[in-house]
Amino acid sequence: MALTVEEVRHIARLARLQLTTEEERLYTEQLSDILDYASRLGEVDTSDIPPTASVLQLHAPLRPDVVRPCTPRDRILRNAPSDQEGMFRVPPILDT
Repeated sequence: MALTVEEVRHIARLARLQLTTEEERLYTEQLSDILDYASRLGEVDTSDIPPTASVLQLHAPLRPDVVRPCTPRDRILRNAPSDQEGMFRVPPILDT
């Protein structure tokens, strides 16, 4: 799929890029090549390949899920600049 210089200018404008005439020509060619390659990949028969989320095996070490006591509330609120009724008190962010 060949892009036009006008399309590259539009993309550059959306990306807030100022391109020289030489850059416009270069990016028109390069982006067109990328789109052509992506189009070729779409033609590959993948019907016998199962869908995968990753090509790598999942090797995430998981720790056992064990119930532990939580940190006491007064210890957590000790460093809070302000608290009220056992909760962090923060300044309002919306005018009501």
